[in-house]
This record gives sequence, C-alpha cells and structure tokens, in this order.
Amino acid sequence: MKEDTRKLLEKATRAVNTAKLLIEHGDLDFAVSRAYYAMFYTACALLFERGFSFRKHSAAIAAFGEHFAKAGKIDPRFHRSLINAHDLRLVGDYAIGVELNQRDVESVIEEAKIFLRVAEEYLTTLENDEKK
Repeated sequence: MKEDTRKLLEKATRAVNTAKLLIEHGDLDFAVSRAYYAMFYTACALLFERGFSFRKHSAAIAAFGEHFAKAGKIDPRFHRSLINAHDLRLVGDYAIGVELNQRDVESVIEEAKIFLRVAEEYLTTLENDEKK
C-alpha cells in the first residue's frame, strides 16, 4: 500500500473518532462534517491507490462511483452513502437555522466506520494478492 494511501486511511480513522466525540457532546453539525470527511478520505485513499487524485469533492465522489461502485469492487451502497453524507455536511457547514436529526448523523458516523473497514479490507486483499 502506498504511504499516502495509509495516511489518508489514518486521517479517516481520526475523523470518525472525532465525529463520535462531537456527537457525544451534542454537536451534530460538526459531527456530520467529520463523518463525511472520514468517508471522503476513505474514498480518496482507494482512488489514490489506483493512481487517481482530485481537487474537487464532486470529482472524487464521481470517480469513486465509477471505479469502485459501478465496477463492483466496493459495495455501491457506499457511493450512495458518500453522496448522502456530502449533502448533510453541506447542511451542517453552511445552513443557518436548520437542525440536523441525531439519528441521521449517527447513521452517517456508523456508515463511515463500516466504509473505512471495508476499504481497509479491500486494500489489504489487494496487497496480499500482489505479494503472491
């Protein structure tokens, strides 16, 4: 696994852990933002390992959908989850007077944890296959 891929996965892990702390303190806006970034970093790690790098979130999300979800490498549910998390992050970061639903934010955090685990397993399998 490439060093920058590992760093992105570490950053994703930190973002999930931070999201958990934030939601425990009732900070839904910032919790959903960190959960989204955990998913975003995870998708970027997968893409980076295949030689892709993007400046725009929308481009990275679309590329993840094309190269992993539609290609059947990663469950397509994670592409949908990433899009949903992105939408909630925009609400959390920019909307004024809009309250997020705690259950929705908890769901995004849980999905980020699962996506991270699935991505790590996928990358480990790739790494092991390359060693054979």
